[in-house]
Amino acid sequence: MVAGADLFADVRAVLFDLDGVLTPTAAVHRRAWALLFEEYFAKVGAGPYAESDYFAHIDGKPRYDGVRDELAAHGITLPEGDPSDGPDVETVCGLGNRKNAEFNRVLAEEGVTPYPGSIEFLDAVDRSGIRSAVVSSSANAVDVLQAAGIADRFDAVVDGNVAREQRLAGKPSPETYEYGARLMGTDAAHAVVVEDATSGVAAGRAGGFIVVGVDRGTGREALLREGADLVVGDLAELVDAWNSKGEQ
Repeated sequence: MVAGADLFADVRAVLFDLDGVLTPTAAVHRRAWALLFEEYFAKVGAGPYAESDYFAHIDGKPRYDGVRDELAAHGITLPEGDPSDGPDVETVCGLGNRKNAEFNRVLAEEGVTPYPGSIEFLDAVDRSGIRSAVVSSSANAVDVLQAAGIADRFDAVVDGNVAREQRLAGKPSPETYEYGARLMGTDAAHAVVVEDATSGVAAGRAGGFIVVGVDRGTGREALLREGADLVVGDLAELVDAWNSKGEQ
């Protein structure tokens, strides 16, 4: 049997994170977060902002949680505000909306192309007749999927908007993945979570899912520490294992 095939033997659904797993938009998010906090910390004299802050406090979390946790790491507390706050309002929601405006600007100007290896693995999942969904903290998930030309490849999308509507806690809580599994008609024991962020891996582990980590910069050891069953550098590495999952 191909190494790793045993993990997939009884899988009935695959739940993909989006940014950094299916599309390279995690890099766009990192740029938008850096712009936000470099400017804001310089303004309030609380810097500097480092790229390591993204992985430690922001990556994989709902947007406002990322703002709140990064501010807290620098000893800053702001009013929560409201999601309708404009990007110039100095609240958690206002700063989050400022970051989102920058992300949308870059997405509109530059577009996005999915990772070829991720599409190769998704093709293998589709050929096997297994259902798949996207489970993302981002409220922009549908827009990103459409920009990447893969919006019609999934049976469901559980994004930040769905999480708010359904009152689901964001990652590292497992609630969004548990909801995604229910939509696929299965449970955690028969579903794979595919994640590149430690918060997402922690969510999958907390829910009892099979967890595959994709190392796009977080680090293999960090993903394993959070509970990934397997870590790969690219999802194309999983194709042979997936195709061999029914072998005895």
